[in-house]
Amino acid sequence: MATLVPPLYAGIVDDASLLPPSPTGLADAEAKFREHAGAWYAGLIGALLVPASLVGSEPLPGLAAGLIADLPIGVLPATVEKLRAAGMVIKHVEAAVARRGEDPQPGLARLQAFAAEEAAREAAGQAADEAAGHAADEAAAHKGIRIWAEIPLSWGLLGALDTVAEARAAGLSIGPKFRVGGLAAELFPTPVELAAVICACRDRELPFKLAAGLRHATRHTDPETGFTHHGFLNVLVATLVAVDGGEVADVAEALAATHPVPLVEPVRSHRDTVRPLFAGFGAANVVEPLTELVRLGLINGGYE
Repeated sequence: MATLVPPLYAGIVDDASLLPPSPTGLADAEAKFREHAGAWYAGLIGALLVPASLVGSEPLPGLAAGLIADLPIGVLPATVEKLRAAGMVIKHVEAAVARRGEDPQPGLARLQAFAAEEAAREAAGQAADEAAGHAADEAAAHKGIRIWAEIPLSWGLLGALDTVAEARAAGLSIGPKFRVGGLAAELFPTPVELAAVICACRDRELPFKLAAGLRHATRHTDPETGFTHHGFLNVLVATLVAVDGGEVADVAEALAATHPVPLVEPVRSHRDTVRPLFAGFGAANVVEPLTELVRLGLINGGYE
C-alpha cells in the first residue's frame, strides 16, 4: 500500500540534479523528476531546480520548477517571461545578492524590485481571473513566485535579514537562503554560527532555505576532504528547538549531534505537524535523503 510522506517532511528536498558539476541534461532531469513525482515518496520532493544559464540551450521542461539565477539579477524578468512562454510554471527563484564579504543590500534592493513586480503581476492576474470567473486551476497560472535571496554568512547578514523581514511585512514573498558548505573549510559555519542564524530567522519569523553541504541526515566529516558537513536532520531538529524558544546554545547542541539517536525522537513527535521555518534544501539525488529517512525509521518505505 502506498503511503503519504509525513507532513514534517513535505517538499523538503528539491531536485538539484541539474546543478554543477552534474552532467545531467534537461531532458533526462525532467524524465527523472516526473518519475519521482509519480512515486510513493512524491510528497518529499519540492521543485526541479533549473539554472537560468540553461535557458535557450535545450528544450525547456513543461513542469513546475525552481529557477536558480546563476545570471545577473537584472536579467531575471526577461528570463522568467521566456520560461513562462515555454510552458514552465516557476514555483520559486533563488538568487545570490552578494559575494562573501560584499554588502548584500544593493543586491537585495534589486531582488526586492523583482519581487514587487511579481506581486503586482499576481494581483493583476487574480483580479482579471475573478472578473472573468475563471476556474481555480486557470487562476493558478497567476500565482506569484516565491523569492529566495541567497545571503552570505558574513558581514552585513543581520542587516540583510532585517531588510528581508521588512519586505515580507510589506507583503513580498521573499525569504533568505544560506550556503552551509563549499570548497573551503571557512564556508562551513560552525554549529554555534548556524544556530545564531537560525535563531535570527526565528526572531524575525523568516522561513529559510539551505544549500551546499547537506549530504546526509546527520553531521559527519567527509573522509576525502576533511570538511565536517551539517546534517539535514540536525537542521530540522535545531529549527524545532529554536521555534520552541530554545537559545543559541540549545540549537547548536542539536546541530552538533553526530549520532541520530538524539535527533530521531524530536522529529518523530512532530511528524504530523507542518515543518516550521526550514523550507528545505537541494539534493543531486533525491533518493539519498529519502533512503536515510527510511533507514532511520522516520518514513516507512512506502508501506503502511
